[in-house]
Amino acid sequence: MEGAHRPYPGVMLPLSSYGDLERPPLRPAALRRGLVREGSLWREVRVVERTRSSNADLVVAARAGAPEGAVLVAEWQTAGRGRLDRVWTAPPRAGLTFSLVLRPVDVPSAALSWLPLLVGVSVASATARLTDLQLGVKWPNDVLAGDRKLSGVLAERVDTPDGVAVVVGVGLNVTTRADELPTPAATSLALEGATATDRDPLLRACLREMADWYGRWRGAGGDAAACGLRAEYVRACTTLGRMVRVEVPTGGAVEGLARDIDSAGHLVVGTDRGDVVLGAGDVVHVR
Repeated sequence: MEGAHRPYPGVMLPLSSYGDLERPPLRPAALRRGLVREGSLWREVRVVERTRSSNADLVVAARAGAPEGAVLVAEWQTAGRGRLDRVWTAPPRAGLTFSLVLRPVDVPSAALSWLPLLVGVSVASATARLTDLQLGVKWPNDVLAGDRKLSGVLAERVDTPDGVAVVVGVGLNVTTRADELPTPAATSLALEGATATDRDPLLRACLREMADWYGRWRGAGGDAAACGLRAEYVRACTTLGRMVRVEVPTGGAVEGLARDIDSAGHLVVGTDRGDVVLGAGDVVHVR
């Protein structure tokens, strides 16, 4: 499918020399050999030195015909986007910042809410396996080490001439130092004492885990319970069973006990007024 769509706008810069020996660049050719093969979900893997936002670039590319399984990895994002339109930055090569195109055209629209949860739990599982860390997922898709944020996920639905696409972006702190963290509530693999901080195997492991769960979920028609995704997410979710305050996009907050994840991936919070089902919001774990 190479050449079937316009290049990602303004991002294809040559990889330059680097001065920080603790943060070597990714190896694009090796990544492609390990991920792009017959029968794989991943169709192309591109690594660029710098871009404002890999998600924004892939949204444009998806509308122009980028295939399912296109992956864009940025060594440095200067204006990365998080949930609720938050902007964030990270030092070059200190983490993994990448986006991917999915085209689940045969899955009901109502089931698409599971995609960011699928990606979040995949990142947590793959990263824990390689680093010997105990990791969990805070609803909906933040990866935590203890109560500190290690990774975030942003999913964006894109309507294209070829049907619906979903662009999912991931930011994972790998060698980020304490003075480089955006907030005291964040952390990195290095700060948590991970046994592995080589970004190449981490990226391959995360993408392979995503491909595995995506194949099961899509094969089940988007039914997260039938394919085992809901059970896996509930097992990994550190929000469940805790008192929480959820700040909702429309304003205000819901406080209560995080009781369950429903069939749509929504959080069920038990309050004094009964259960409240939330499809979006910022969760604060109340101590």
